Amino acid sequence: MIYLQLFYTFFIIGLFTFGGGYAMLSLIQNEVVVNHSWITAGEFTDMVAISQMTPGPIGINSATYVGYAVSGNIFGSLTATIAVCLPSFLIILTICKIYARFKESNIFASLMKTLRPIVIGMIGAAAGILITKENFIDFTSWILFAGAFIASWWLKTNPILLIIIGGVIGYFIY
Repeated sequence: MIYLQLFYTFFIIGLFTFGGGYAMLSLIQNEVVVNHSWITAGEFTDMVAISQMTPGPIGINSATYVGYAVSGNIFGSLTATIAVCLPSFLIILTICKIYARFKESNIFASLMKTLRPIVIGMIGAAAGILITKENFIDFTSWILFAGAFIASWWLKTNPILLIIIGGVIGYFIY
């Protein structure tokens, strides 16, 4: 029964999320923490951190993590991972089949323009969920964030180098 719940939950998340993994986070949090209580808010924050550090899209990594946490085995991970990917696969397959027919359509162009601000809002909602009182990162983390932002934006530092430096500094601080 848990496999069906996992499949249904992550299929719906995959079906109604546009904009990638970060846009999925608010829906994932609502489903797995609030609606199903499969993991706690603290575990969700840890899951996001782990999902960011592991290779691959954060939405898929999160589904894999939750699937394992809920079922306790790899079949739960596989179920949640396939479920979150399947809608995108089916949608892209369908779009590829009909794209040639509608590529010059003004309606299609308008739809794509309309989705952009929606995606930005969903990513903003994901960020807002991670900055709550129970998950609020300490002041030192904000200083590290500001330093990484400045190094990335203005100094054009390589992101891989920033991750390594941040990890080393975090290891010694925490």
